[in-house]
Amino acid sequence: MSAAQLHDASADPRAAIRARVAAAGTSFYWAMRLLPEARREAMFAIYAFCRDVDDIADSDDDPTAKRAGLARWRVEIDAIYAGRPQHPLARVLAEVAARYQLRREDFLAVIDGMEMDAAADIRAPSLAELDLYCDRVASAVGRLSVRIFGTDAVAADRVAGSLGRALQLTNILRDLAEDAERGRLYLPREYLNAAGIAETDPKHALRHTRLPEVCERVADLAEQHFRAAQAAMRECPRRAMRPAAVMGAVYHAILTRLRRRGWRDPAQAVKLPTALKLWLALRHGLL
Repeated sequence: MSAAQLHDASADPRAAIRARVAAAGTSFYWAMRLLPEARREAMFAIYAFCRDVDDIADSDDDPTAKRAGLARWRVEIDAIYAGRPQHPLARVLAEVAARYQLRREDFLAVIDGMEMDAAADIRAPSLAELDLYCDRVASAVGRLSVRIFGTDAVAADRVAGSLGRALQLTNILRDLAEDAERGRLYLPREYLNAAGIAETDPKHALRHTRLPEVCERVADLAEQHFRAAQAAMRECPRRAMRPAAVMGAVYHAILTRLRRRGWRDPAQAVKLPTALKLWLALRHGLL
Protein backbone atom coordinates (compact mmCIF):
# COMPACT_ATOMS: atom_id res chain seq x y z
CA MET A 1 0.00 0.00 0.00
CA SER A 2 1.50 3.32 -1.02
CA ALA A 3 1.75 6.46 1.08
CA ALA A 4 -0.78 8.09 -1.23
CA GLN A 5 -3.37 5.49 -0.28
CA LEU A 6 -3.08 6.59 3.34
CA HIS A 7 -4.55 9.91 2.21
CA ASP A 8 -7.62 8.22 0.77
CA ALA A 9 -10.33 8.80 3.37
CA SER A 10 -12.40 6.01 1.81
CA ALA A 11 -9.73 3.42 2.55
CA ASP A 12 -9.36 1.61 5.87
CA PRO A 13 -6.34 3.48 7.29
CA ARG A 14 -5.36 0.64 9.63
CA ALA A 15 -5.31 -1.87 6.78
CA ALA A 16 -3.23 0.56 4.71
CA ILE A 17 -0.83 1.02 7.63
CA ARG A 18 -0.43 -2.74 8.14
CA ALA A 19 0.19 -3.30 4.44
CA ARG A 20 2.77 -0.55 4.30
CA VAL A 21 4.75 -1.91 7.24
CA ALA A 22 4.65 -5.47 5.92
CA ALA A 23 5.78 -4.34 2.45
CA ALA A 24 8.71 -2.36 3.87
CA GLY A 25 10.57 -5.51 4.94
CA THR A 26 12.03 -3.58 7.85
CA SER A 27 13.74 -5.07 10.92
CA PHE A 28 11.23 -3.04 12.90
CA TYR A 29 8.55 -5.52 11.81
CA TRP A 30 10.23 -8.42 13.61
CA ALA A 31 10.41 -6.59 16.92
CA MET A 32 6.86 -5.29 16.75
CA ARG A 33 5.46 -8.77 16.14
CA LEU A 34 6.23 -9.47 19.81
CA LEU A 35 3.62 -6.98 20.97
CA PRO A 36 -0.04 -7.68 21.72
CA GLU A 37 -2.27 -6.71 18.81
CA ALA A 38 -3.38 -3.30 20.09
CA ARG A 39 0.16 -2.19 20.90
CA ARG A 40 1.46 -3.64 17.63
CA GLU A 41 -1.15 -1.71 15.63
CA ALA A 42 -0.21 1.45 17.54
CA MET A 43 3.46 0.97 16.68
CA PHE A 44 2.61 0.38 13.03
CA ALA A 45 0.85 3.77 13.04
CA ILE A 46 3.98 5.40 14.48
CA TYR A 47 6.06 3.72 11.78
CA ALA A 48 3.69 4.94 9.05
CA PHE A 49 3.95 8.50 10.37
CA CYS A 50 7.75 8.31 10.40
CA ARG A 51 7.81 6.91 6.87
CA ASP A 52 5.48 9.63 5.64
CA VAL A 53 7.58 12.51 6.95
CA ASP A 54 10.80 10.76 5.90
CA ASP A 55 9.45 10.34 2.36
CA ILE A 56 8.75 14.08 2.27
CA ALA A 57 12.31 14.90 3.37
CA ASP A 58 13.83 12.41 0.90
CA SER A 59 11.70 13.38 -2.08
CA ASP A 60 13.03 15.13 -5.18
CA ASP A 61 10.89 18.18 -4.41
CA ASP A 62 12.58 21.52 -3.85
CA PRO A 63 13.21 22.58 -0.20
CA THR A 64 10.21 24.92 -0.22
CA ALA A 65 7.83 22.10 -1.16
CA LYS A 66 9.42 19.79 1.41
CA ARG A 67 9.01 22.37 4.16
CA ALA A 68 5.38 22.85 3.13
CA GLY A 69 4.73 19.10 3.32
CA LEU A 70 6.28 18.90 6.77
CA ALA A 71 4.36 22.01 7.86
CA ARG A 72 1.13 20.22 6.96
CA TRP A 73 2.12 17.46 9.36
CA ARG A 74 2.78 20.05 12.08
CA VAL A 75 -0.79 21.24 11.59
CA GLU A 76 -2.04 17.65 11.85
CA ILE A 77 -0.09 17.05 15.07
CA ASP A 78 -1.63 20.19 16.56
CA ALA A 79 -5.03 18.95 15.37
CA ILE A 80 -4.46 15.57 17.03
CA TYR A 81 -4.01 17.24 20.40
CA ALA A 82 -6.90 19.63 19.77
CA GLY A 83 -9.19 16.71 18.95
CA ARG A 84 -9.64 17.65 15.27
CA PRO A 85 -7.37 15.42 13.13
CA GLN A 86 -8.20 15.37 9.40
CA HIS A 87 -5.67 13.09 7.74
CA PRO A 88 -6.73 9.39 7.97
CA LEU A 89 -3.39 8.44 9.53
CA ALA A 90 -3.65 11.37 11.96
CA ARG A 91 -7.03 10.09 13.10
CA VAL A 92 -5.44 6.75 13.97
CA LEU A 93 -2.55 8.54 15.68
CA ALA A 94 -5.02 10.58 17.74
CA GLU A 95 -6.44 7.38 19.20
CA VAL A 96 -2.94 6.02 19.82
CA ALA A 97 -1.73 9.25 21.44
CA ALA A 98 -4.72 9.36 23.78
CA ARG A 99 -4.52 5.69 24.73
CA TYR A 100 -0.78 5.63 25.47
CA GLN A 101 -0.32 9.23 26.63
CA LEU A 102 2.14 10.10 23.87
CA ARG A 103 3.72 13.52 24.03
CA ARG A 104 3.13 16.12 21.35
CA GLU A 105 6.73 17.34 21.56
CA ASP A 106 8.05 13.92 20.53
CA PHE A 107 6.00 13.94 17.32
CA LEU A 108 7.19 17.47 16.61
CA ALA A 109 10.81 16.50 17.29
CA VAL A 110 10.58 13.87 14.55
CA ILE A 111 9.36 16.54 12.13
CA ASP A 112 12.18 18.86 13.30
CA GLY A 113 14.67 16.13 12.37
CA MET A 114 13.17 15.70 8.94
CA GLU A 115 13.37 19.45 8.43
CA MET A 116 17.12 19.23 9.02
CA ASP A 117 17.28 16.90 6.01
CA ALA A 118 14.76 18.90 3.98
CA ALA A 119 16.39 22.32 4.44
CA ALA A 120 19.69 21.33 2.79
CA ASP A 121 21.84 18.25 2.24
CA ILE A 122 23.62 17.52 5.53
CA ARG A 123 27.37 17.37 4.99
CA ALA A 124 29.86 16.71 7.77
CA PRO A 125 27.80 18.04 10.69
CA SER A 126 29.47 18.82 13.99
CA LEU A 127 29.19 16.16 16.67
CA ALA A 128 26.63 18.34 18.46
CA GLU A 129 24.56 18.75 15.27
CA LEU A 130 24.76 15.01 14.59
CA ASP A 131 23.65 14.21 18.13
CA LEU A 132 20.69 16.58 17.81
CA TYR A 133 19.76 15.00 14.48
CA CYS A 134 19.90 11.48 15.97
CA ASP A 135 17.80 12.58 18.93
CA ARG A 136 15.13 14.00 16.68
CA VAL A 137 14.86 11.34 13.99
CA ALA A 138 15.48 8.28 16.18
CA SER A 139 15.40 8.89 19.92
CA ALA A 140 12.14 10.86 19.70
CA VAL A 141 10.61 7.85 17.95
CA GLY A 142 11.92 5.75 20.82
CA ARG A 143 10.28 8.02 23.37
CA LEU A 144 6.96 7.50 21.61
CA SER A 145 7.61 3.77 21.35
CA VAL A 146 8.46 2.94 24.96
CA ARG A 147 5.10 4.29 26.09
CA ILE A 148 3.35 2.02 23.63
CA PHE A 149 5.55 -0.87 24.83
CA GLY A 150 4.10 -0.32 28.29
CA THR A 151 6.29 1.94 30.41
CA ASP A 152 6.79 5.64 31.01
CA ALA A 153 9.62 5.14 33.51
CA VAL A 154 12.41 7.70 33.49
CA ALA A 155 14.83 4.91 32.60
CA ALA A 156 12.71 4.08 29.53
CA ASP A 157 13.40 7.53 28.13
CA ARG A 158 17.10 6.85 28.69
CA VAL A 159 16.70 3.62 26.71
CA ALA A 160 15.06 5.62 23.93
CA GLY A 161 17.81 8.24 23.97
CA SER A 162 20.71 5.79 23.83
CA LEU A 163 19.18 3.09 21.64
CA GLY A 164 17.85 5.65 19.17
CA ARG A 165 21.32 7.10 18.77
CA ALA A 166 22.88 3.64 18.42
CA LEU A 167 20.40 2.63 15.74
CA GLN A 168 20.73 5.88 13.81
CA LEU A 169 24.54 5.79 13.84
CA THR A 170 24.38 2.20 12.58
CA ASN A 171 22.02 3.33 9.82
CA ILE A 172 24.46 6.10 8.89
CA LEU A 173 27.33 3.63 8.59
CA ARG A 174 25.21 1.14 6.65
CA ASP A 175 23.87 3.77 4.24
CA LEU A 176 27.04 5.76 3.51
CA ALA A 177 26.94 5.11 -0.24
CA GLU A 178 23.18 5.58 -0.54
CA ASP A 179 23.33 8.87 1.34
CA ALA A 180 26.26 10.04 -0.79
CA GLU A 181 24.10 9.54 -3.88
CA ARG A 182 21.65 12.00 -2.32
CA GLY A 183 24.47 14.46 -1.62
CA ARG A 184 24.54 13.74 2.12
CA LEU A 185 27.44 12.93 4.44
CA TYR A 186 26.49 12.36 8.08
CA LEU A 187 30.01 11.57 9.33
CA PRO A 188 30.97 14.15 11.99
CA ARG A 189 33.23 17.01 11.04
CA GLU A 190 35.53 16.54 14.04
CA TYR A 191 36.27 12.92 13.11
CA LEU A 192 36.86 13.82 9.46
CA ASN A 193 39.20 16.66 10.41
CA ALA A 194 41.15 14.42 12.80
CA ALA A 195 41.70 11.97 9.93
CA GLY A 196 42.85 14.77 7.65
CA ILE A 197 39.75 14.60 5.46
CA ALA A 198 38.93 18.17 4.53
CA GLU A 199 36.72 17.17 1.61
CA THR A 200 33.02 17.29 2.45
CA ASP A 201 31.77 16.26 -0.98
CA PRO A 202 30.23 12.91 -0.03
CA LYS A 203 31.51 10.83 -2.93
CA HIS A 204 35.03 12.21 -2.63
CA ALA A 205 35.09 11.73 1.14
CA LEU A 206 34.06 8.08 0.79
CA ARG A 207 37.04 7.45 -1.48
CA HIS A 208 39.57 8.89 0.98
CA THR A 209 42.17 6.38 2.18
CA ARG A 210 41.57 7.31 5.84
CA LEU A 211 37.80 6.90 5.73
CA PRO A 212 38.01 3.64 7.76
CA GLU A 213 39.40 5.59 10.74
CA VAL A 214 36.36 7.85 10.75
CA CYS A 215 33.92 4.99 10.38
CA GLU A 216 35.52 3.05 13.22
CA ARG A 217 35.18 6.06 15.52
CA VAL A 218 31.49 6.37 14.63
CA ALA A 219 31.10 2.61 15.22
CA ASP A 220 32.75 3.01 18.63
CA LEU A 221 30.29 5.80 19.44
CA ALA A 222 27.39 3.56 18.42
CA GLU A 223 28.76 0.78 20.67
CA GLN A 224 28.81 3.20 23.62
CA HIS A 225 25.16 3.98 23.04
CA PHE A 226 24.26 0.28 22.72
CA ARG A 227 25.90 -0.36 26.10
CA ALA A 228 24.15 2.61 27.71
CA ALA A 229 20.80 1.39 26.35
CA GLN A 230 21.36 -2.09 27.77
CA ALA A 231 22.20 -0.63 31.17
CA ALA A 232 19.03 1.50 31.16
CA MET A 233 16.91 -1.48 30.09
CA ARG A 234 17.87 -3.26 33.30
CA GLU A 235 16.03 -0.53 35.22
CA CYS A 236 12.82 -1.04 33.20
CA PRO A 237 10.11 -3.72 33.24
CA ARG A 238 11.55 -6.62 31.28
CA ARG A 239 8.40 -7.41 29.33
CA ALA A 240 8.00 -3.81 28.13
CA MET A 241 11.60 -3.75 26.91
CA ARG A 242 11.42 -6.89 24.77
CA PRO A 243 10.81 -5.08 21.45
CA ALA A 244 13.60 -2.62 22.26
CA ALA A 245 15.93 -5.51 23.13
CA VAL A 246 15.18 -7.18 19.79
CA MET A 247 15.79 -3.96 17.86
CA GLY A 248 19.04 -3.47 19.72
CA ALA A 249 20.17 -7.03 19.00
CA VAL A 250 19.31 -6.83 15.30
CA TYR A 251 21.07 -3.51 14.78
CA HIS A 252 24.07 -4.52 16.85
CA ALA A 253 24.40 -7.56 14.60
CA ILE A 254 24.32 -5.23 11.58
CA LEU A 255 27.03 -3.05 13.13
CA THR A 256 29.18 -6.12 13.83
CA ARG A 257 28.85 -7.24 10.21
CA LEU A 258 29.69 -3.76 8.95
CA ARG A 259 32.90 -3.73 10.99
CA ARG A 260 33.76 -7.21 9.77
CA ARG A 261 33.17 -6.12 6.15
CA GLY A 262 35.32 -3.02 6.57
CA TRP A 263 34.94 0.46 5.10
CA ARG A 264 36.91 0.33 1.86
CA ASP A 265 33.78 -0.28 -0.20
CA PRO A 266 30.80 1.31 1.59
CA ALA A 267 28.56 0.37 -1.34
CA GLN A 268 28.92 -3.33 -0.49
CA ALA A 269 25.57 -4.21 1.06
CA VAL A 270 25.34 -5.72 4.52
CA LYS A 271 22.09 -7.51 5.39
CA LEU A 272 21.05 -9.98 8.03
CA PRO A 273 19.64 -13.32 6.89
CA THR A 274 15.99 -13.84 7.80
CA ALA A 275 16.95 -16.85 9.91
CA LEU A 276 19.27 -14.72 12.03
CA LYS A 277 16.60 -12.06 12.52
CA LEU A 278 14.17 -14.75 13.64
CA TRP A 279 16.72 -16.23 16.04
CA LEU A 280 17.47 -12.83 17.55
CA ALA A 281 13.75 -12.12 17.89
CA LEU A 282 13.25 -15.42 19.72
CA ARG A 283 16.33 -15.07 21.89
CA HIS A 284 15.69 -11.50 23.02
CA GLY A 285 11.92 -11.51 22.78
CA LEU A 286 11.28 -14.53 24.97
CA LEU A 287 13.76 -13.92 27.80
